[in-house]
Amino acid sequence: MKQRWIGGNSIDLLENGEEFFPRVFEAIAAAQREVLLETFILFDDKVGRELHDVLIAAAQRGVQVDLTVDGWGSPDLSEEFIATLVSAGVRMHVFDPAPSLFRRLSLFRRLHRKLLVVDGELAFIGGINFSADHLADFGPEAKQDYSIAIRGPLVEHIRTFALAAVQRTRERRRWFRRRQATLSQSAHAEGAVAAFVWRDNGRNKTDIERHYRMAIRLARERVTIANAYFFPGYAFLRELRKAARRGVCVSLILQGNPDMPIVQTAAGMLYHYLLSAGVRIYEYCERPLHGKVAIVDEEWATVGSSNLDPLSLSLNLEANVMIRDRDFNTRLAEKLQGLIDNSCKEIDIRELKESSWWRLMRSFVLFHFLRRYPAWIGWLPAHKPRVKPAQEVAAIDVQTMDGEAYR
Repeated sequence: MKQRWIGGNSIDLLENGEEFFPRVFEAIAAAQREVLLETFILFDDKVGRELHDVLIAAAQRGVQVDLTVDGWGSPDLSEEFIATLVSAGVRMHVFDPAPSLFRRLSLFRRLHRKLLVVDGELAFIGGINFSADHLADFGPEAKQDYSIAIRGPLVEHIRTFALAAVQRTRERRRWFRRRQATLSQSAHAEGAVAAFVWRDNGRNKTDIERHYRMAIRLARERVTIANAYFFPGYAFLRELRKAARRGVCVSLILQGNPDMPIVQTAAGMLYHYLLSAGVRIYEYCERPLHGKVAIVDEEWATVGSSNLDPLSLSLNLEANVMIRDRDFNTRLAEKLQGLIDNSCKEIDIRELKESSWWRLMRSFVLFHFLRRYPAWIGWLPAHKPRVKPAQEVAAIDVQTMDGEAYR
């Protein structure tokens, strides 16, 4: 499915849980007809319990509420937590719950999207999960992250996608395509022009990466990427190097205080290759970076759930919004420059301590690995994941959901 650029949207940038959670809870509390929510992580902590309460209140006043969580990312929800949601009328779904590692290698294909649509009028998309570690009072391990709130014609496209994901018939795939085809392609002169772009294991395997690479290829002045887990393929790295060599100011903001040490180690293996071409690399050291955002020149930007690593680019189900709007670009650029100025250390190629023979050998291996890993990872089974009603996870029958939105 070709993603459309839709004009006439209003898009607000939300930084961290302090800005995101109040807006989300307020929107759900005001919902009149429908709440569609997908998240990778939902914990039974103070954030999860507040979400739990506003969803129950919405369902009890007659709002249709569909909540989908990933079975691996949200494994420890209590029976009481789930039962009170279901008894209030929330339709709770668990994506591919507890698959056996030995039975199905597709365990690694996760529902990693974070999106919410309220009444078909307001949508939220980004990298923020429903957990207390997105709030500063969590402590040094609190995550730095971003989301957006959208109003305008694009919301109906996002709603169509989210609704298709929870349809309970085998006609879901055809309905989704027909519905997308009937949505108008708005040409409003005012407001942000944006596209809702997703990654699945069907027809849209490389769409998010393709948008990134096209924007970098067309860049003339600047490219700034802030991404938590950075280990993209060779073609992506080549675009960054080519942009830097033609005079574009290419800046990467990566983890300097990682939530998983392997993340920093993997990204560090690419430093010399990128720095030698003129790419500037900054490690964000204040707390773990969890954002997945970027800006190119003065108009293009993206915010979403997709990291730039093998999991997000080749396995997970992801969703980003691509934005062409000067005002939004300026707001996000100011936020990222603030990180660079106040909370980052710049990596100096002269300080990379490794022998030249080791660097040459490692570069040779990395070069050939990065050229081929997207294809290799793509060999992992792309099954048709199951989405079970939550009450069936603990007992009852298994209902299999078949369709492209989750493939």
